[in-house]
Amino acid sequence: MAAELVEAMNMVKSFRVSDLQTLLASMGRSKSGLKQDLVGRALRLVQTEYSPELLKNVRQLYESRFPKATGWLPARRPEVVPVTQSTRSTSPSTNAQGTDYLNGLPKPSPTPASEIKLVSLPFYQTLETLVPPTELLAQNSEKLQDSPCVFELTQSQVDQIRNSSELRPGIKSVQVVLRICYTDTVGVQEDQYPPNIAVKVNQSYCHVPGYYPSNKPGVEPRRPCRPVNITPWLHLSTALNRITVTWGNFGKRYCVAVYLVRVFTAADLFSKLKLCSVESADRCRERIQDKLRFDPESEIATTGLRVSLICPLVKMRLNVPCRVLTCAHLQCFDAVFFLQMNEKKPTWTCPVCDKPAPFELLTIDGLLSEILKETEDVEEIEYLTDGSWRPIRDEKEKERERERSHTPEYPLLHICSPEANGHSPAPTVTSQPAKSAAGTLAAPTGTGAGAVVDLTLDSSSEEEEADGPTGDSEDTDDSQDNPAPKRGRYDYDKDLVTAY
Repeated sequence: MAAELVEAMNMVKSFRVSDLQTLLASMGRSKSGLKQDLVGRALRLVQTEYSPELLKNVRQLYESRFPKATGWLPARRPEVVPVTQSTRSTSPSTNAQGTDYLNGLPKPSPTPASEIKLVSLPFYQTLETLVPPTELLAQNSEKLQDSPCVFELTQSQVDQIRNSSELRPGIKSVQVVLRICYTDTVGVQEDQYPPNIAVKVNQSYCHVPGYYPSNKPGVEPRRPCRPVNITPWLHLSTALNRITVTWGNFGKRYCVAVYLVRVFTAADLFSKLKLCSVESADRCRERIQDKLRFDPESEIATTGLRVSLICPLVKMRLNVPCRVLTCAHLQCFDAVFFLQMNEKKPTWTCPVCDKPAPFELLTIDGLLSEILKETEDVEEIEYLTDGSWRPIRDEKEKERERERSHTPEYPLLHICSPEANGHSPAPTVTSQPAKSAAGTLAAPTGTGAGAVVDLTLDSSSEEEEADGPTGDSEDTDDSQDNPAPKRGRYDYDKDLVTAY
């Protein structure tokens, strides 16, 4: 019982969103919400209401997603690789001539095509299967192996290729592509090249994508594994086409398949996204309200969420806001740039949280699209608990004003103009007697008046003042008992003037 429960929970963790919704709906549970919510709901369902009916539903969903893989079959084939044509059956058959051996061990036979499924690619639509997935078999103990296979095109397929439009000069939209993947894992397989891969089509080597250079020290270059376009080297007729795949035999098992496909561009996928996957503004508001709803387990109440209107990919203002349904964040990225980036270098990774972002889970945010139309010079907004929003522009401007108000100002100082520089003169200056307008010092006429120090007078003018009758009468009496202090060039005490 415990083992079956653990097995069922592990199956649930590997389900997609559609599988989780199917399981919850079959048991009368709500199927709305994000993927993490659906997974948690399904796991609680398995734990609390474990039953044979529930286990049966979980197993059926799991087997539909991950079909059982057969082991190496006991029957052996002496051929290098089975000759496969589009009109022939490719199921393995037992040969009566005996069993081939490799290093004293029986060689594995090709895995049946029905057991290997390659992942669907957004930029490629499969029209027909020319060579079903067939395992590459090593024929000797050499590290480099050559595995040939043959196929032929029908006249209808040739016409499709010839009459197809051109994506770029010399490149047709309908192509014949070769795909390689692992065969030793269960489930849907992604494209994976073996080491030292080379593909020869009708005695001519075709182009295989090379490695991406790595700018980080110590990180090995990575090779993009994508379908190999072999159309330019094919006989566009009903003649036989021969393919030889050279690959490195280092313990991994690979299979090869050939398909007739239609290739899409980033503009094609963008048109499809606008047509089929736009989330309404009302649904976006509901998502915001659910995210900002009060959580009693949280110590901090969230009253708003800030979202940038700048695309994290190109650091420019968003044009078409897009995000992934399974991501927990509300931050969007630009759909056009995201599709163009994956057309050149397919990673399908969210640029915000680095989680998988498959094309079928992308959606255009209808609410943010409306906000972008209403605002032109705003770079950031804040979502509120009621689903509304407000720009952050006003707060930034206020912060800038506050910063300017707290910045100290340093005006020009004029020593001869105390009213201008705002500083009061030294208190002792005001006690000096008043002199004429041409004198050096002028006593204040009232409270708050400052003394004016004229530093423009030269020594000759001072001597003339000293010879005047007023100057003699004032200094004669005092000079007899108290000698006058020594003065410098100017007629004032040095300690009475403060220079700023």
